[in-house]
Amino acid sequence: MSIEILEDEFQHILRILNTNIDGRIKVPYALKSIKGLGKRFSFAICKKAEVDVHRRAGTLTPDEIGRLVAIMQNPSAFRIPDWFLNRKNDPKDGKTTQLISNMCDARLRDDLDKLKKIRCHRGLRHMWGLRVRGQHTKTTGRRGRTVGVSKKK
Repeated sequence: MSIEILEDEFQHILRILNTNIDGRIKVPYALKSIKGLGKRFSFAICKKAEVDVHRRAGTLTPDEIGRLVAIMQNPSAFRIPDWFLNRKNDPKDGKTTQLISNMCDARLRDDLDKLKKIRCHRGLRHMWGLRVRGQHTKTTGRRGRTVGVSKKK
């Protein structure tokens, strides 16, 4: 079964939250290309915004895009539970939020800078460019800036 799409209503590339989205992909899978949104959250957004999950992203109207963006930016107002969100109990304000696109990068950078500033073990490992999560480093991870011992001739 093929779907007829009028060419004047179809957008091949959509711009949502500073991200280019392919219009040929179905809506929830197209929303996954936005940093901070996964498959389950994209499906939840589509259901809350009453957008058919089987439609292509290029057929969305500006009104539907606006509803999707409103739910992405404030999911708790649309009764999406807190356990579904990706930033729980933020250390600065204590709130639970969903971080999207460039906010993810900014918060990660802020968290790493805080760890480096208080000079905890994880912050020092990040600062030195070493493995952080307890991996062995004696024999693995030798690519990069490590210096080996030269052999005698």
